[in-house]
Amino acid sequence: MNGEPGNYDVVVVGGGVNGTGIAMDAAGRGLNVLLCEMNDLASATSSRSSKLIHGGLRYLEHYEFRLVRQALAEREALLANAPHIMWPMRFRLPHQPHLRPAWMIRTGLFLYDHLAKRELLPGSRSITFTPQDPLKPEITRGFEYSDGWVDDARLVVLTARAAQERGATVLTRTRCVRAERGTDHWQITLLDTRTGDSRVVRSKALVNAAGPWVSSLFDSTLGQKAPRMIRMVKGSHIVVPRLNRDDEAYILQNEDERIVFVIPYEDQFSLVGTTDVDYQGNPSEARISDEETHYLLDIVNHYFRHQLTPADVVWSYSGVRPLMDDEEGSAQKASRDYSFEVDAPDGKTPLLSVFGGKLTTFRKLAEAATDRLCQYFPQPRGHWTRKAVLPGGDFSSQPRLQADLLQRYPWLPELLASRLVRCYGTDSYRILGSASSLRELGRHFLGTLYEREVQYLVRHEWAMTAEDILWRRTKQGLYASLQEIEALDRWLESREDLTARQQYVPG
Repeated sequence: MNGEPGNYDVVVVGGGVNGTGIAMDAAGRGLNVLLCEMNDLASATSSRSSKLIHGGLRYLEHYEFRLVRQALAEREALLANAPHIMWPMRFRLPHQPHLRPAWMIRTGLFLYDHLAKRELLPGSRSITFTPQDPLKPEITRGFEYSDGWVDDARLVVLTARAAQERGATVLTRTRCVRAERGTDHWQITLLDTRTGDSRVVRSKALVNAAGPWVSSLFDSTLGQKAPRMIRMVKGSHIVVPRLNRDDEAYILQNEDERIVFVIPYEDQFSLVGTTDVDYQGNPSEARISDEETHYLLDIVNHYFRHQLTPADVVWSYSGVRPLMDDEEGSAQKASRDYSFEVDAPDGKTPLLSVFGGKLTTFRKLAEAATDRLCQYFPQPRGHWTRKAVLPGGDFSSQPRLQADLLQRYPWLPELLASRLVRCYGTDSYRILGSASSLRELGRHFLGTLYEREVQYLVRHEWAMTAEDILWRRTKQGLYASLQEIEALDRWLESREDLTARQQYVPG
């Protein structure tokens, strides 16, 4: 359904997981798609989650059975489609009888095991903790169940790449500053935030997938009142030296009925979160408070033998979740479900706006939203994303791929090989190419990050700054000094030939 240059079937505003998911689905159905993101891909909520593909065990207490069932069904589809950036994980729940009785937990886990079909993930069971476990000795009983882990930022980037491979145009650092509706098209003004240049495009449909900005975009860009307001809830996480003994994660109950995860993270660390705090202000400026830091540390110290202080926090981040809810009740009880509104008055060109959502159900949300969009286009293709493997995901297992990588490149350090596999999958071969030694990977910036990988990220994954690379593409920021970060930024700025082309080189 391609038309003249500058004419699109669908323009998607927002480069988070929902926006890239809709762009990918729509492009795969034959629609001519443009996606614009005012910052970097996944630069807000979509890179600041708990990084879990999960049904939401605690949502059962709020009777959100439909949401849990849908999320549970999605887990295995996502795990199969992106085995490099997602993998199964076992979660251990220490039992605290005064918080939730054992029968209640067993009932919840039974439902969790059976609300949707499981093929890859084992079911739940009761467990006994031993002196070898990192928990305090008085904690002896618990439960174990399955969910999944995901590198959330890489999920967004790879979804954008999948959209681009199917013909979509992806523009980062590009703000939608104005959108005017006509009878048969939207006229949309886009601003390149790096150069200050603007361009005008036309589109038969417009998608507002701006996440925490979804409601404010109506006033600032569309010149109309938002059909509904979202509730902004800040969730904060801290990263500390590793508490987990092996690959297991922990789910900790607290007196306020909330739960906190302690998840193995990037070889040497544990990720602890999250909080739920109502938030006002610019979502880009959300930061963890001292109160939130102490809240998370207190819960961890209640359960674990090794006691933490604020000095142990290696890194922290906060994301603002745009949730559907009224103003009643606590932030933790706000629904993680989603909805979308389609506005097409008097048969004019449609506007679809996405409200709410969670990481695990992004594909289903995108599919449902694209179904609605396709009502305005003749003969679109059908559903296709459930078994769509994301770029680099065409392999059977991480250990097997890593072994093959080390056989082909025997000089490759094992730590680097492991990270390449879980970031890029089979695209690791594209990065390494014909290199026959570590020296041929070019300049060593820090950790396991070399020049050839940085060039790949700039040319094929829209990376422009050290922050893009170190935190959203590789997580190597955990090992970086301020001097190393500044050196990487200087190197990137000196390679203007790379950054100038990065938006237009096919993935």
